[in-house]
Amino acid sequence: MADKALIAMSGGVDSSVAALLMTRAGYECLGVTMKLWAGETAGDKTCCTADDAMDARSVAMRLGIPFYVFNMAGEFDRQVIGRFVRAYEEGLTPNPCVDCNRYMKFSRLLEKGRTLGCDVIATGHYARVERDAGGRWLLKKAVHGEKDQSYVLYMLTQDQLAHVRFPLGGLAKDQVRALAEENGFLNARKRDSQDICFVPDGDYAAFIRGYTGRDYPAGDFVDEAGHVLGRHEGIIAYTIGQRRGLGVSGGRRLYVARKSLRDNTVTLTDNDRLFSRRLTARDINLIAFERLDGPIRCRARIRYKHAEQPATVTQTGPDELTVEFDEPQRAIAPGQAVVLYDGDTVLGGGTIWKTEEL
Repeated sequence: MADKALIAMSGGVDSSVAALLMTRAGYECLGVTMKLWAGETAGDKTCCTADDAMDARSVAMRLGIPFYVFNMAGEFDRQVIGRFVRAYEEGLTPNPCVDCNRYMKFSRLLEKGRTLGCDVIATGHYARVERDAGGRWLLKKAVHGEKDQSYVLYMLTQDQLAHVRFPLGGLAKDQVRALAEENGFLNARKRDSQDICFVPDGDYAAFIRGYTGRDYPAGDFVDEAGHVLGRHEGIIAYTIGQRRGLGVSGGRRLYVARKSLRDNTVTLTDNDRLFSRRLTARDINLIAFERLDGPIRCRARIRYKHAEQPATVTQTGPDELTVEFDEPQRAIAPGQAVVLYDGDTVLGGGTIWKTEEL
């Protein structure tokens, strides 16, 4: 009897081709779309809308596999949107895609798959899973680096990696679209979702104000010496390294360096003052080993689009790492993920908690 697989189908071309490849691999497949919204969102940058579910259903019908929609809007609100809002309120810069993977796709959806008798869950992520000689599951980069999504998957546990399949890990995007066209999928040329799915226009501050119904008071922009440079529109409206939209003219380019909840100030500085050599991360997840018994050399990425940089990493507590870069890095933002690599292997990662210039 064939193994049973739950396929997370967002309605996009990637998850559709993942379903195709899993059926070709001999799995008994079940397609599922997570309904993450109580209502609808506008624009073509979102995912998981009613139209997306219809696209996913069309592909499932073409493949001859059962298809369901799971209403998970309440859990998405608590686990992803709520965390996103709280992080901004605390002066952090969150990564909701990491939380969605952690709490929704590879936790709740995997649990639901098990209740349906599914042995594995498959998604359209560009990444790979392998097992080393000692039996430990490893997360690897996609073969084609331009689409690699390992950064947002660093939180996967050994149990999850053992039951996850990434069929697209060895493919380029044009190969995926070609497979979709060859098999008559209506979404073969569908645009990829962009930005944060629940903030399609990119205006985080407006979304947070509308979501909470709260006002976030204006305060002072200050320089490193504490001199007032102007007024900001509420701390939630700014991220570390931001230059545009500040509305401050100081005769030079200024960037957001820090946000202080205590006195409701946003510190602006020159670009060369945005660099830090060291960070501390918490809420860590190690994949390639149980813990670090001593310092290791690796490469680290501090943002999704950030180029990996050589660093020395030390575990300083059960749930804490320090990462010291060979060269200072620009605009390291607390709340973002730092992910550690050894070649194409993801060693693990954590949430950036604080930075030091050194």
